[in-house]
Amino acid sequence: MRTYSITGKQIVILALLAAVFAGSVVIFYDRVGSALLGRLVGAKVDNHTGETKSIDITDPSVATDEKNNAEVYKAMGPGVVNITSTATTYVQGWFDVYPRESTGTGSGSILDKEGHILTNYHVVQGAQKLDVTLANGKQYKAEKIGEDPDNDLAIIRINAVSKDELTPIPLGNSKDVFVGQKVLAIGNPFGLDRTLTRGIISGLARPLRSEFTDRLIEDVIQTDASINPGNSGGPLLDSHGRMIGINTMIYSPSGGSVGIGFAVPVDTAKRIIPDILAYGRVRRPKLGITQLQVSPQMADQLELRVKAGQRPSAN
Repeated sequence: MRTYSITGKQIVILALLAAVFAGSVVIFYDRVGSALLGRLVGAKVDNHTGETKSIDITDPSVATDEKNNAEVYKAMGPGVVNITSTATTYVQGWFDVYPRESTGTGSGSILDKEGHILTNYHVVQGAQKLDVTLANGKQYKAEKIGEDPDNDLAIIRINAVSKDELTPIPLGNSKDVFVGQKVLAIGNPFGLDRTLTRGIISGLARPLRSEFTDRLIEDVIQTDASINPGNSGGPLLDSHGRMIGINTMIYSPSGGSVGIGFAVPVDTAKRIIPDILAYGRVRRPKLGITQLQVSPQMADQLELRVKAGQRPSAN
C-alpha cells in the first residue's frame, strides 16, 4: 500500500487555492446564483423580476416631453402607495413607564397582483404596525415579508384587497442607464400623495453610506429629480415607465431637496426579491473558513514561529 506525505508549504498553497475558488463562488452567487438557486429549489419567482411588460406610453422619441411626463404619471401613479409606519417605545416617567407612539411615512411600489410592495428598509424599520394607502384612497394593513438592510430594501404585503385595485410597476434594468438620461420620481413627499418630479441621472456607481442603517450601499444612482422626506421607497422611472431605481436618500444640509438624490439600482432589487419572497430573507454564501487552534504538531508541520499560540522561549 502506497502512502503519500504532504509538506506544510503544500498545505498552505492548497489553502490559498481553496480560498481563491471559494471567493470566486461567492462573487458568482452574489451576482447570479441567488435567483438561479431559488428557481432550482422551487422558489416563487414572479414575472415582476423579469423585464418590463407593455404599457400604454407613447414612444418617448416621438412624444413631447410634456406628453411623456403625463403618460408615465397616469400609467404608473396608481402603482405607488403611501406607507405609514407606527412604532411604540416605552419612556420612563417620574413614577411609571408609559408607551409613546411615533409614526413615519414613506412610499412603495406595487410588485404584483398578490399585494407585494417594494420599499426601503428604513421606511419599515422597527415598525409594529404598517398601513398602506392605495391611489384610490383605500387603506389596508400590511405585514412585513422580509428585508435586506445591507441594500436598504424591504418587501411588505397587503391582504384582503381586490387584484383589480393593484397596478404593478414593471421592473426595467439599471445596467444600461447613463448620465444625462431622463428620469421621473413618484412618491409622497411631506405626505403629499403621488407627487411627480423629473430630472436626469447625475451620476452612477456612487458608494453611499445610509444615514439610517449606517451601511454602505454600492453602485447607487444619483439624480437631480427632486427627492424629499416621504419619497423614500418610491420608484425612479425611465421615460418608458419602467422602474430603474428605488429612491432612498438625499444629500441636504437644510433637510430639503437641493438636487442631489440617490436611488438603489433596480438590478440590486431584482437579485434579492426572489429570496425575500421565498425565504423571508436574503441568503448570502459564506467562505466557510473557521478559526482553528494551532497545536504544537501543526506548528512544526507548517514551520511556524509560534507553538500553540505562545511565543517560543528564548534559549
